Amino acid sequence: MSLKPLAWLRHLAGLTTLAVALATPSLAQADTYTQTRHPVVLVHGLLGFDALGPVQYFYGVPRTLRDGGATVFTASVSQSNSTEVRGEQLLRELQGLQARYGYQKFNLIGHSHGGNTARYVAAVAPQLVASVTTMGTPHQGSKVADGIQGLTMATGTTGAAAALVNGLSSLIATLSGSAGNPQNALASLQSLSTAGAQDFNRRFPQGAPTQACGSGPSLVNGVRYYSMGGTAVLTNVLDAGDALLGAGSLFFGFEANDGLVSRCSNHWGQVLRDDYAWNHIDEINHVFGLRGLFSSDPIAVYRAHANRLKLAGL
Repeated sequence: MSLKPLAWLRHLAGLTTLAVALATPSLAQADTYTQTRHPVVLVHGLLGFDALGPVQYFYGVPRTLRDGGATVFTASVSQSNSTEVRGEQLLRELQGLQARYGYQKFNLIGHSHGGNTARYVAAVAPQLVASVTTMGTPHQGSKVADGIQGLTMATGTTGAAAALVNGLSSLIATLSGSAGNPQNALASLQSLSTAGAQDFNRRFPQGAPTQACGSGPSLVNGVRYYSMGGTAVLTNVLDAGDALLGAGSLFFGFEANDGLVSRCSNHWGQVLRDDYAWNHIDEINHVFGLRGLFSSDPIAVYRAHANRLKLAGL
């Protein structure tokens, strides 16, 4: 039976629509790729911030995760202070979000000292935490922190260095809208040192590697633990931060590191990958997305991890 011209056009349009639908991922799928069950909370590291004007610490990450359906918050804790002080600040933020919106748990993603900060909350209030993911976190301490401690003590410049970092921390806090947070550079340095990390791990061992440079339990007290990190240093000649990280890498000798944290020190819980071709700043997609030409895209990695959390029911 032949189709009339108008019916034929409708039939052809229907076939075209079907072909496009089959060849293109649906918008519904794209919009829910990062839609985790629980909100994601990003936690910054030393001298970090939630945002300085339009510039986010996790550069481009919040928007990307939200575009995929995730609910995302960025923490605002002290730029420099002990892990415990920062952890208590984060705990209060989570409790506030719970009281305001009714969220029961959170997926914490912490970079550098933010990872230790997230671990503290998971240890003291596991009922609030669905997962902890650490990125470039010095779980075993940083040799850069050890080196700075030794150099400033030997030269008698500890007080002056602390005053400088405290001043910079206060400036960042003011510009990012968190001027009320107390700053204590020496407490931060102690927390990030090898001795400080060992003491913290003794008191809060949840997720600790079961052998040197290995993985730890992925589930403790109902909290999932994941870790990632990089092992590159000088990744882009246009990135001004590379020079500082290059200097920091000298403290590690021939040990693989990201300029501030060694490969083995970033291990905690389930180690997803410890050798991305990123330095410590690339791990948060800064400076403004500059990184090695052939390195993994940090945005894509955060996006894939959010999907991992989603598929795990988190």
